[in-house]
Amino acid sequence: MSVDKRLEAGWAQRIAWSVLVVASLGLLVWVPFLYAAIRRGRGSDWGAFAAFLLYELVTLPWATVQSDAGDPVLGAVAVVTLAMAVWLLLFALFDKRTPKYARANAGRTPGPVPGPAPGNPYLR
Repeated sequence: MSVDKRLEAGWAQRIAWSVLVVASLGLLVWVPFLYAAIRRGRGSDWGAFAAFLLYELVTLPWATVQSDAGDPVLGAVAVVTLAMAVWLLLFALFDKRTPKYARANAGRTPGPVPGPAPGNPYLR
């Protein structure tokens, strides 16, 4: 696996993944992190995927336990987890897009720009 794999995403893709997480009420919070882990293959991506999958496996049985008054702790855990997932998707998970001009000059070493040649330019 290559360490320098990049996973670039624009704002539209970042927002779309965040909408998926929020619209599913956290049931699909692990999906974007699985996508990133498969595409990039980094250990940190697999760790994030495993953490959100573990969240899902713990909170689903916890939510099915019947309670008359509800469970404020479960609600707080769900809200904090959704907020953290959205923050990660918007700002931390994806790499910024490489500008087009940077790709065009790849491999060239930057150096000083030569100045004008001395003398009369019309006599050359």
